[in-house]
Amino acid sequence: MYGSFATGEADEHSDIEFWLFFATPPEDPRAWIEQVSPVTHVVLNEFGTQVAFFPGLLRGEFHFAGSADIPSVRDWPGSGIVPIVDRHGSLEQSRPQGSADLTADVCGRFANWLLLAHHVGQRGELLRQRDALAHAQRHLLWMARLAEGRTEHWLTPSRRAEAELSAATIAALSRTADDVGAAWQAGRALWRRIDPAPPEALFAELDRALGG
Repeated sequence: MYGSFATGEADEHSDIEFWLFFATPPEDPRAWIEQVSPVTHVVLNEFGTQVAFFPGLLRGEFHFAGSADIPSVRDWPGSGIVPIVDRHGSLEQSRPQGSADLTADVCGRFANWLLLAHHVGQRGELLRQRDALAHAQRHLLWMARLAEGRTEHWLTPSRRAEAELSAATIAALSRTADDVGAAWQAGRALWRRIDPAPPEALFAELDRALGG
């Protein structure tokens, strides 16, 4: 189990989230879920997860996997940071010891989404630009959590962000939803805080294109 119940923060609006490892995964995931509780609907989401809707509008996410997939735990986003509840202890040997250095991936992916937002906006695809900026903003939140040492809500970086991040950071990020230049200003400042050797050639080009 992972998510808000695993961290002890769940309330009446929280969903339930599980990875399930089987010697042989069930052929009918819905039938397996219905052994837990009756459902009103089950859908396979875009990440390959079975999402069940239980009576009362409770959501449950169920990842069905084989026991041979347990070593893949080390490749989960934020593995070693994200709290999990594993009553059998089978996953612990596959989890990295300590927090992995996520700086390069998070910063690089921010730049990827930001540059896409810039180009599609120049083309006049403003809705697509807004979509790309939403992805960039999520990475900005991860960068801010690394910069401020607040990684406790890593999987959903916007969760309790206003309570956990500094007022200055929240103010800067609030200006990035529809503004590529503001997103770059915030991202450049955070990137320099968490990476002692950022890619200066890329920074120079982004400064020229988006304002330094």
